[in-house]
Amino acid sequence: MQTTMMGVKNDNMHTAVEPQRLRDKKVKELVSEKRRLVEVPYTAPLGHTMNALVANQVVAMPVAAPPGHWIGAGGSMILESDKHTGSVRKHYIGMITMLDILAHIAGDNPDDSDDHSNMEQRMAVPVSSVIGHCLESLSLWTLNPSTSIMDCMEVFSKGIHRALVPLDSSMENVSGVELVESASSYRMLTQMDLMRFLKGHESDLKHVLDRTLNDLGALVEPIFGVTDHTKVIDAIKSMRAGSLNAVPIVESSNPATEDHSQLVNGKGRKLIGTFSATDLRGCPVSHLQSWLTASVMEYTRSLLSVSANMAGSSPRELVTCYAESALAEVVDKVVVNHVHRVWVVDSDGRLEGLVSLTDIIRVIRTSLLE
Repeated sequence: MQTTMMGVKNDNMHTAVEPQRLRDKKVKELVSEKRRLVEVPYTAPLGHTMNALVANQVVAMPVAAPPGHWIGAGGSMILESDKHTGSVRKHYIGMITMLDILAHIAGDNPDDSDDHSNMEQRMAVPVSSVIGHCLESLSLWTLNPSTSIMDCMEVFSKGIHRALVPLDSSMENVSGVELVESASSYRMLTQMDLMRFLKGHESDLKHVLDRTLNDLGALVEPIFGVTDHTKVIDAIKSMRAGSLNAVPIVESSNPATEDHSQLVNGKGRKLIGTFSATDLRGCPVSHLQSWLTASVMEYTRSLLSVSANMAGSSPRELVTCYAESALAEVVDKVVVNHVHRVWVVDSDGRLEGLVSLTDIIRVIRTSLLE
């Protein structure tokens, strides 16, 4: 009897200790294996910038400029300085995202979609002139290496998708997100990096991963999308206006009368695809403008073959789950498929909502605080 009681006591102690060990982890552990920061100079032509995004398989990069002449995104003063002398070499003035580039390409004149000289002009502008088309590019933050995983989760649960982490911070006794920093080098930490880390600690999070999306309140609605008859240019403009990096493609309720140029409430409609800024980076610039007036479904079908041949990858498969799916299943899907959101559907494939990385991080953090 005594042995049995001791066994129960030890099991309980083990359960309590594991989440505590996770909470004691620091941000520096998440970036220890990260590659050097991928960035672009403020003078880089947009075409060069888009090629850099594709080559490095990223959807956003910080933009670096000479110090002393700029106000950074959000008023930030995130600087790169010489490790030995402390002299400032660069000022990171903002982020350039794929959605910024697409919004610039789409412009305001869809009628000139076959004017290749116009496309060349659009892609020749310096990247500094494009920053700010979308809200995300005006958000630039740093996370101190000593920041706890819990504080990191708090930042990313508020919709911040990425932050710079200085390898040798000049700031002392700082933990959390900052707008002022000077270091000799940085690494980029993203929501996906955090998700991979959390998936690696599944045994510590079993108490929350076994619960359903409905139970956790992780399902978000309403959900706005585009119809299968929406033109690519209208989808890009709608995403820009709504600060959305991806939208679901749903069946049109009435192709003849419905306004396909605007976002629609997709709840209850048949889900048939995803239109994403991430997938668009695989589209050759030479093809993109000619596809601006095509429908999103025509574009998606065309990209299946073109991107595989020219970019070495294919567009995202449709990743879905149910409201009663366990969080563990959803975490596995986002990490394995490298997607930032999962569409929630019913048994007939009709859209019920979505769960994003922001939502997943939020509910996991809440569970660790309980």
